[in-house]
Amino acid sequence: MTTPTTEPRLTSLSHGGGCGCKIAPGVLSQILRGSSAMPMPPELLVGLETSDDAAVYQLNDEQALVATTDFFMPIVDDPFDFGRIAATNALSDVYAMGGKPILALALVGMPIAVLSTDTIARVLDGGASVCRAAGIPIAGGHSIDSVEAIYGLVALGLVHPQRVRRNADARAGDLLVLGKPLGVGVMSAALKKGALDGAGYARMIETTTKLNTPGPDLAALDGVHALTDVTGFALAGHALEMARGSGCDVLIDWAAVPLLPGVRELAAAGFVTGASGRNWAGYGAEVRLPEGFAPEARALLTDPQTSGGLLAACAPETLDAVLAVFHEHGFDAAAVVGRVQAKAEAAPRLLLR
Repeated sequence: MTTPTTEPRLTSLSHGGGCGCKIAPGVLSQILRGSSAMPMPPELLVGLETSDDAAVYQLNDEQALVATTDFFMPIVDDPFDFGRIAATNALSDVYAMGGKPILALALVGMPIAVLSTDTIARVLDGGASVCRAAGIPIAGGHSIDSVEAIYGLVALGLVHPQRVRRNADARAGDLLVLGKPLGVGVMSAALKKGALDGAGYARMIETTTKLNTPGPDLAALDGVHALTDVTGFALAGHALEMARGSGCDVLIDWAAVPLLPGVRELAAAGFVTGASGRNWAGYGAEVRLPEGFAPEARALLTDPQTSGGLLAACAPETLDAVLAVFHEHGFDAAAVVGRVQAKAEAAPRLLLR
């Protein structure tokens, strides 16, 4: 958790950290308006249309290429941990499509006049360690001299075309299973203000550096209809993307949602990110909260997750197999957090109970 005393804290160099750096959902939709009007080849199985986790391009009858990129400013001060978190987060989008990573390219922007080459090398070493754990090489990349420290990956993977799992294919009656507990954004806010203890930091690193390896095995189950990962737009935003794509309402049972230890208290104490408020401003009109829903609960519902968990929509009869896959990969906190149901109004909504 330490950096050389002659250098500033990594988090002090960035205006935001981790997936909290994402452009607010409402602003992003305005920026991308009209992009889907571009001609798309028939081989492009997944593009911009549903704000999915990665692009998927069919190569042949047996293989499709999964392509994605993700990068951000530091969420922690330890350079090695920053690299690990950023790489884990980038590879997650491949797993979320049901794919297996095959290689990565590094994206590096660093303030060369501020950080030592040793510190920058530690960031890259952290990312490389995660790629080794995933069984893939970092085969190249690009670097620039930047005002803020930035690191991430271009990640490529392969998936069978029939096993691609989009975020838009959930069906009414499906159950929703979340693979990781929430609260990373709250923890990062507490860390930046010196209010996160050593045990909390260890829990934060453990969850953000855990690769979402259940993805391909989940995609191999016929009863798993949709997959996504919960990242910068929070559980509410990514569940809403699932609702919009499927044309259904999504109901979240808040009491069943797993939370990282201590984050409820941290949120109640005011340790929340600015991205949480931007998220709510972007999509809150599409969310129905029950009366008396606590402010800290809303902060966690909209809390940006860096390297968050997979969210799977599956047929009820497949639930045992889905939970077994999560548990086999070491995701013991995986839990049923809600269901998909026929929409009650003209537009799909996210409902909380």
